[in-house]
Amino acid sequence: MNILLLGSGGREHAIAWKLSRSAGIRKLYIAPGNAGTGITGINVDLDLRDFQEIRRFVLENDIDMVIVGPEEPLVNGIVDFFEADELTRVIPVIGPAKSAARLEGSKDFAKAFMQRHGIPTAAYRTFTASEASAAREFLRSMKPPYVLKADGLAAGKGVVICTNLAEADQEITEMLEKARFGKASEKLVIEEFLSGIELSVFILTDGQSWVLLPEAKDYKRIGEGDTGLNTGGMGSVSPVPFADEEFMEKVKINIIQPTIDGLIKENIPYRGFIFFGLINVNNNPYVIEYNVRMGDPETESVMPRIKSDLLDLFIKVAEKNLAGATLEISEDTAATVVLVSEGYPGTYEKGALIEGLDKNYPSQLFHAGTTVNDQHGEVVTSGGRVLAITSVAPELKEALALSYSTASEISYKGKTLRRDIGFDLF
Repeated sequence: MNILLLGSGGREHAIAWKLSRSAGIRKLYIAPGNAGTGITGINVDLDLRDFQEIRRFVLENDIDMVIVGPEEPLVNGIVDFFEADELTRVIPVIGPAKSAARLEGSKDFAKAFMQRHGIPTAAYRTFTASEASAAREFLRSMKPPYVLKADGLAAGKGVVICTNLAEADQEITEMLEKARFGKASEKLVIEEFLSGIELSVFILTDGQSWVLLPEAKDYKRIGEGDTGLNTGGMGSVSPVPFADEEFMEKVKINIIQPTIDGLIKENIPYRGFIFFGLINVNNNPYVIEYNVRMGDPETESVMPRIKSDLLDLFIKVAEKNLAGATLEISEDTAATVVLVSEGYPGTYEKGALIEGLDKNYPSQLFHAGTTVNDQHGEVVTSGGRVLAITSVAPELKEALALSYSTASEISYKGKTLRRDIGFDLF
């Protein structure tokens, strides 16, 4: 099969790396890709906002399946676009339609969906700009800390946890009244703060049946001890020790199946990944958020633990034939350490030469913010998160030691990393 994978981050490199091991792959294209995906497959310079351009490439290159990595094309309706076209509707797209992508594209929709179907989540209310005074009044009925979320996509920056009323009042001004995130913050969700340990759970579904992928725990803050600003993710580990059989049974019964049943009941077709951002509160799972794609950097820890052929699973999803499918998962632990640019998640420089990529490491290097310098053919930095280094070993300490050892061998100007990934799990 000829496959087109959309995206350019570490998540897409991990998916491309896994797909490249499938015997059924003839050609694997990644658009736009990065320096790492260019080794795994063929990079294609496509604008993910230009669906007509993607359609042209798909038809001209006999693409048999499109896999959507990031959320934005899904929220913008790329699946609906393909299904509405006579020539492309026969080409399966792995990812949900626009109506289903609202689970990530609108936090208000997601919270209301959970409420309708009895899925455990924090109490909340939603406000528009004309209701700013009511939002402040609602805050005063709650106990700190306060969780404020822009309703729409805000590049991972739309969730703020405020420790006091003054901070929360200011955030209402910035997000709701001054529209800091534009259309994304036309609505503001204010919800109860839940105290516990977070984890990420993933399924692949054809809309009726589903398979459970390995769970993971990611580390969002830039600094050790979970301090500093939120990032896209500084590292991840899989499996998660506290997600034992008893806990995961609760996740399946109280969260995953009610979500699938809710989608069916509301006649919302779904084909692809669902990411459940969960929090463990006294050994009970609550949903913090849905995502309609795999997480990043969790994918970099999840994919190396999957023994099954990923393309075979995607084919079953496309054919709505996932019932009875089994997933073989390694019992080993995967640990991912992310190298970022100095200044991230704020301003940072690009174009730094990355050295040490050509060595033989006991780790897998998943590229995120990298590109090939046209002038010299060298790999240089092009983003905030640069590389995700993943190692697999029988024990977490061993996997982490391997990843940190590999990280020490790679250099570029401004290399930054957290040195405590996974330490809270010991």
